[in-house]
Amino acid sequence: MASPSRPARAITESDDQSTAAGTSATPSRPDTEIHSGVGVLDKTIKILDALQSGPSTLGQLVAATGLARPTAHRLATALERHRFVLRDQHGRFVIGSRFAELAAAAGEDRLLTAAGPILQTLLDRTGESAQIYRRQGDQRVCIASVERTSGLRDSIPVGAILSMEAGSAAQILLAWEDSERMHMGLRHARFTATRLAEVHKRGWAESANEREDGVCSISAPIRNASQQVIAAISISGPTGRMGSTPGRRYAPLVMSAGRYLSEALIRASTSA
Repeated sequence: MASPSRPARAITESDDQSTAAGTSATPSRPDTEIHSGVGVLDKTIKILDALQSGPSTLGQLVAATGLARPTAHRLATALERHRFVLRDQHGRFVIGSRFAELAAAAGEDRLLTAAGPILQTLLDRTGESAQIYRRQGDQRVCIASVERTSGLRDSIPVGAILSMEAGSAAQILLAWEDSERMHMGLRHARFTATRLAEVHKRGWAESANEREDGVCSISAPIRNASQQVIAAISISGPTGRMGSTPGRRYAPLVMSAGRYLSEALIRASTSA
């Protein structure tokens, strides 16, 4: 059977030159593009590469990538659904927060290596259970924990998933977010934007009877080498023992632990 005919097109001098060179008809891109053999992936990477330079409208993405407008729009909005791309206040596409979360996960092994002794020291000095939380989408997950061996205690095992709507660790993980993500996180939260502003200013957070009746906690940020808050270190226990304003007594110890772990991450990144 004869193959279906395709519309003829004029052969230009540039076509002749690119054919002879074994390259595509667009001479400005072949030297820098990487072709994986998976077309949709290569096009997606073009979108992300373009956004590295800063916020872009759809028209600017089309111009920077050479993609057809419907293709650029489809890929950018798909990336937005997965939070690899976000929109700024002007509706432009920008690099999304998912990359920061993946970077935090990549650094988690270094954090956990240093975390054990510090959590144990917090337990020894405060007498309360200690944990480290990392944000995972709209929730937070406990990635390290040590607990009291006796008496009343707040038991949070490693792997436990908690809400971002209550608790001092949730406040820490939201207080340094960009305004859009902070606003979204506050929609159902039991704390306010004013509270988060206070947390951001003083560098620690406390909660009492917020996540659970009879439980209070104090948290401080853990930062990576870029000074991004990637996790929260906390102690928690019964309100009857720790008091309704536990930060007055325990915040300096928790903040010190957070700073030590932050410095450990910086040292590990510079020596890697």
